[in-house]
Amino acid sequence: MADEIDYQIIGDDLQIVEVELDPGEAVQAEAGAMMYMGPGVQMQTSMGGESKGLLGGLKKGLKRALTGESFFITNFTHQGQGKGHVAFGAPFPGKVIPLDLASMGGSMLCQKDAFLCAARGVEVEVAFTRKLGAGLFGGEGFILQRLRGNGMAFIHVGGTIVKKELAPGETYHVDTGCVAAFTENVSYDITWSRDFKNALFGGEGVVLATLTGPGTVYMQSLPFSRLADRIFAAASYQQNRGERRGVAGAGDDLLGGLLGGDRSF
Repeated sequence: MADEIDYQIIGDDLQIVEVELDPGEAVQAEAGAMMYMGPGVQMQTSMGGESKGLLGGLKKGLKRALTGESFFITNFTHQGQGKGHVAFGAPFPGKVIPLDLASMGGSMLCQKDAFLCAARGVEVEVAFTRKLGAGLFGGEGFILQRLRGNGMAFIHVGGTIVKKELAPGETYHVDTGCVAAFTENVSYDITWSRDFKNALFGGEGVVLATLTGPGTVYMQSLPFSRLADRIFAAASYQQNRGERRGVAGAGDDLLGGLLGGDRSF
């Protein structure tokens, strides 16, 4: 049974989530996600699952690591009086999505490394895609995260959030990197672009994710992978430009030395 927690999402494009805890309540988070915590809140880092022994903790840690999260997880427990507060921020620009797992069938599938924090009692598990094609060409890799429980969980995605409630049989074709999360009753698969020329020269992917209802789907406008590709491309361009300037500058110095040197010989 997960703890019942209150929360407030602060900010617009660089959001954080502040969780309010009653005495004895706790929230768990990805290691390094904490922004601040108030009086009475105690922090303890562990592998999780130690109640089942060292092997149980190792299994929990490895499952999180496979989904792109830290091997360790940090628990924040309010051991003081009154209300306790702890806030969490994400490592790149985007939105925080609150997920009430109890109203979503008890579980949610998310892109890897989307987990930010959750009430104590929510499990972060590894979820393999059902079809090999979806795993190999699904953009975010063969592994998805599964958040399981009956409490509140929070995930972070890039850019703007678009939420769709799919009717039975309704299908959306989505860029693979833009799929942020979906309920487990949504059918997930990949499909090849019918026009290879458009896929190759139009800047879109060769494969798209196919999401078929019924169920809830969250999409993100700016996947971190897309942002990272642009940053890497810009950095590589500037580096190559600098190297070209360095070679040209060295040539100018050499030419200047030859023309402006001692000509008495």
